[in-house]
Amino acid sequence: MARAEDPSGRDRILAAAAGLFYVRGVRAVGLAELLAAAGCGKNMLYRHFSGKAALVAAYLELARAERDKSTADALAGATRPAGSANADEAAGQLVALVAEVAAWVRRRGYRGCAFRNYLTEFPSGDDEPALVARAYLRDTRGQVDGLVRELGAPAVTADRVWLLIDALYANTGGDPAVAVEWARELVTSARSAAWG
Repeated sequence: MARAEDPSGRDRILAAAAGLFYVRGVRAVGLAELLAAAGCGKNMLYRHFSGKAALVAAYLELARAERDKSTADALAGATRPAGSANADEAAGQLVALVAEVAAWVRRRGYRGCAFRNYLTEFPSGDDEPALVARAYLRDTRGQVDGLVRELGAPAVTADRVWLLIDALYANTGGDPAVAVEWARELVTSARSAAWG
């Protein structure tokens, strides 16, 4: 007798995989552990994902959607006050971007940036998950670069903001609020220099 289709199977597998991959790392999670956590068999897994790489890519796409929403919400909260210049909005959004990452790394259960973690495990990878991870990092760096251009500040300002973001994701200690203050000082100084 054929099994009934489980419409929630893909989501259940992806949720189980996301939890395991994020906490333990992609390389450490085996098929048996994943199947047990998802409560499914191999047939269901392979019905939804062609292999581990496809599952990891879906996990990273899920992580990206979550990060993109959180970032968009933070940037929307830093919109331009009435009558101010685009540079004012860009300055506020750069600080909001760093503040959002600072809040993200304070979350309970934080274990690093999913994209950076994957690329650390597979530094020379060129598979689908690596493409997803690199695209996220490229796009977020591009967002910082674009805001710095709107600010009218030198390009080195983007490098400095990106270093603050990388340091936050590394979570090597210290209070994340310090990075937000540094971002505020950096942006204010860069804006003053640009507008004389």
